[in-house]
Amino acid sequence: MNDAQASVEAATLDERTRLIFCLFTACIMAAVLAAFAGSVLQDPDSWWQVKVGLDFLANRTFPTVDPYSYTFAGQPWIAKEWLGQVLLALAYRAGGWNGVATLIIVTIALTVFLLGWFLSTWLKPILAIALAFVATALISPIYTGRPHIFTFPIIVIWTAMLFRAAREERAPPWWLLVLVVLWANLHATFTLSFIIAAFAGLDLLARTGFSKPALLAKWVAFGLLCPLVSLIHPYGVQAILATFAVAYGNEAVPLITEWRAFNAQDYPVQEVAMLLALFGLLVSGLRIGWAKALFIVFTLHVYLAHVRFMYLFFLLVPIVIAMEVAQQYPSLSATAWLAEKRDGLEKFFARRFYAICGAAAVLLVGAVAVLGSTYQVTPSPKTSASGALAFAQSQHLSGNVLNSYDFGGTLIFHGIKTYIDGRTDQLFLGGFTKTDDETTHSDGKPLLEAQLKKYGVGWALLTAGDYRIPFFDQLGWKRAYADDYAVIYLPGA
Repeated sequence: MNDAQASVEAATLDERTRLIFCLFTACIMAAVLAAFAGSVLQDPDSWWQVKVGLDFLANRTFPTVDPYSYTFAGQPWIAKEWLGQVLLALAYRAGGWNGVATLIIVTIALTVFLLGWFLSTWLKPILAIALAFVATALISPIYTGRPHIFTFPIIVIWTAMLFRAAREERAPPWWLLVLVVLWANLHATFTLSFIIAAFAGLDLLARTGFSKPALLAKWVAFGLLCPLVSLIHPYGVQAILATFAVAYGNEAVPLITEWRAFNAQDYPVQEVAMLLALFGLLVSGLRIGWAKALFIVFTLHVYLAHVRFMYLFFLLVPIVIAMEVAQQYPSLSATAWLAEKRDGLEKFFARRFYAICGAAAVLLVGAVAVLGSTYQVTPSPKTSASGALAFAQSQHLSGNVLNSYDFGGTLIFHGIKTYIDGRTDQLFLGGFTKTDDETTHSDGKPLLEAQLKKYGVGWALLTAGDYRIPFFDQLGWKRAYADDYAVIYLPGA
């Protein structure tokens, strides 16, 4: 074997070793999540997200008015995340809630793989995959059966490729615009793609100044095309407008847990991680440039303002600063790892790369089949109200129902018109959500009584901890059903 052939073989072994490192980490994450598969079905919105997708598959029409509530029936409403909802519905059709959980877990595992792969471009594989695993573990509180999960692999690719292009002082890859279209149809956070592209452009500007006007012009053109191609959406500009409406805030934002500001008491592990990251940046003397520093400040601000955006900080900051870490700390770099002689174990795995990938695929398919037949995942009983709904069906309860917020999703899924549900980005505004919240206060009984009359409520489905329960007793309503999670009230005789 000549030197050229030996060099090619060594490079191939190195790439395969990196791939196996990343694949192994993704499999570990999938295994951990599979052991707690039910945790991804705790969100009450999972119910209606799946239902919207199922309705689209059945009707092949894009809704323009609300078909699911009686309080806002006929009001403008769009399924702006239709593609993500269709994916959830297809998974549900294929395997019920097990299918939904499996799809979410596979998507998260793919995110781990991609994060590890991009980080290992600059850092030693073992460090890269450790960072990828820790970063994705830290954002586990937002792992739910909702469309935003499908954007995680996209945002990792988008950020890594754009900052790489800026670092190499070349035009952004035009094929990334396809990701914008996909992102726009999956979830409303697609406008983040514009912001990330802008920061990558600033990073290029910080490196080159105005010395390369033709290159800067390409970046400006790319930035202008991002919002333009995002209009390739069934609802066109309405999707962007709906996103901005939430971004600027509405009456529901302060009342929804995921939209609230970061609270260290609720997320102590994430607080420790942020403080450790800040400590590391301060004592290491890492130089990252003003554009990347601004990007870190932006992701941290958005996270502290709204906990749902924790993934921006934990997933994207490692990608953005990996090159500087590798350059300023060569012992941690992929270059140092490449200079090392591959040990026997690495060679063993790399030379059996295809066999390992094939075995992993077989095991994955087998695990999915076994889990699908023996281990049934169900949504949280805190959101399903299964016993209460079974009682309502057996008693033929009809008429308008006043429901607790967390039961809105399951009512939609079961074809019952809601009083309120999780679609507060577009509906239940104009003072409605604020009033609903005020009915739970100590002086809320008059407001509750007014709402019952205004909307002709025929029965109430409340969570066991709903603060309005004493008011129903005081108003003479009869408790017809109760379990550990739900209570049903009927008007008194």
